[in-house]
Amino acid sequence: MTNHPAKMSDIELYAALKLEKPSSEKAFAELYARYSPRIFAYCRRILGDYDRAQDAFQETFVKFFNSAQQEREMSNVPAYLLRIARNLCLNMQRSNKGHISLEEYHMPSSFDMSHEKIELLSLITQAMETLPLDYKEAFILREYEGLSYQEIADMTESSLSTVKIRIYRAKQKIREILAPYIADISKH
Repeated sequence: MTNHPAKMSDIELYAALKLEKPSSEKAFAELYARYSPRIFAYCRRILGDYDRAQDAFQETFVKFFNSAQQEREMSNVPAYLLRIARNLCLNMQRSNKGHISLEEYHMPSSFDMSHEKIELLSLITQAMETLPLDYKEAFILREYEGLSYQEIADMTESSLSTVKIRIYRAKQKIREILAPYIADISKH
């Protein structure tokens, strides 16, 4: 590896994963540093459980590294990582039907938040857990991952209109669940 890994593109780093050990390890470490927070956050939001998310997250990077050893054309590393994580999370969800977690998806620390904010985040989390998996996934990809409707359609192999409907219905369901709480806050 001639360049410093931080100065290399994702595609160059992916190609470097096939090189001998010191170079491949540096390339992997750089890609991991770039994308691990995003991939773990995605797994956490989809699965709702820290330990299961950690398992899916680790397996994502193992599969990603192993894929580089095959002859594969790479054009978008973050999308590829997200697709691996998505498939693993969906498989885990299918094999663990009925699991509802009340853990927070994105609460950095509760000590610097008011009781109302903590309660609202908990309600949002509960609302998301009640969504069908396809609605929940589309909502998370749009609202948390910032993907466009077309990117979500491509990733989930759905039509653009289907993705829009899923996101709309997910938001509608979350609003319905939160409506009594918001009405109660408005009174005070």
